[in-house]
Amino acid sequence: MVKVIMHGCNGHMGQVISGLVEEDPGIEIVAGVDLYDAAKNGYPVFKSIAECEIEADAVIDFSSPKAEDALIAYCLEKKLPVVVCTTGLSGEQLENIRKASEEIAVLRSANMSLGINTLLNLLQKAAKVLAPAGYDMEIVEKHHKHKVDAPSGTALALADSLNEALDKEYTYTFDRSGRRQEREPKEIGISAVRGGTIVGEHEVIFAGTDEVIEFKHTAYSKAVFGKGAIQAAKFLKGKPAGYYDMSDVIAAQ
Repeated sequence: MVKVIMHGCNGHMGQVISGLVEEDPGIEIVAGVDLYDAAKNGYPVFKSIAECEIEADAVIDFSSPKAEDALIAYCLEKKLPVVVCTTGLSGEQLENIRKASEEIAVLRSANMSLGINTLLNLLQKAAKVLAPAGYDMEIVEKHHKHKVDAPSGTALALADSLNEALDKEYTYTFDRSGRRQEREPKEIGISAVRGGTIVGEHEVIFAGTDEVIEFKHTAYSKAVFGKGAIQAAKFLKGKPAGYYDMSDVIAAQ
């Protein structure tokens, strides 16, 4: 049995994960953390992570960047593994998280979906074949109108995956509205769409001469991210200090 603290338990993803955990005999939420305390949960809820003294095997973090620094400090103090799912983190916060992984087990992924993380591997194989042959690479991501960060962390992860396969020779373009020129040969274009209730859609386009190849992932429910986070927490239990991602979870299955 894996015992976890749900950081951001009363947010949408926190409630999704709480529901999934109730149906999974291999994991239990022993405590939650959230400023908003009107939701009904089957576990105690604290307004700050510092107030929680309940022992656990890991933390699942789906909260706000404002709460991230306190969470990482708490996990370092308690020597507690953490699954970081919060997006929109600053460069300084990301660096602090990576530094923390020298002392505790940290798993961070821009997208917890097992499907997206399988796609990352497939894209690297495609990029190594298609990019040298002159195919242009573009990423289009779509999310609901309430998502505040753009492009999405997943879109950047997809771009990084492509770039890594190509020895990081490519630059990223986010906005072409002020440009009056052809695209550069070694650039990856990233476009963001915000509207309605779109859960998450990511499309990677390889556009060649007289041929277009597309890879697409569509999330119809946030449950796919919750399931991935639960698998990640199970994976982290008992792991030594280090920086992990969902590819490690997939490899261990």
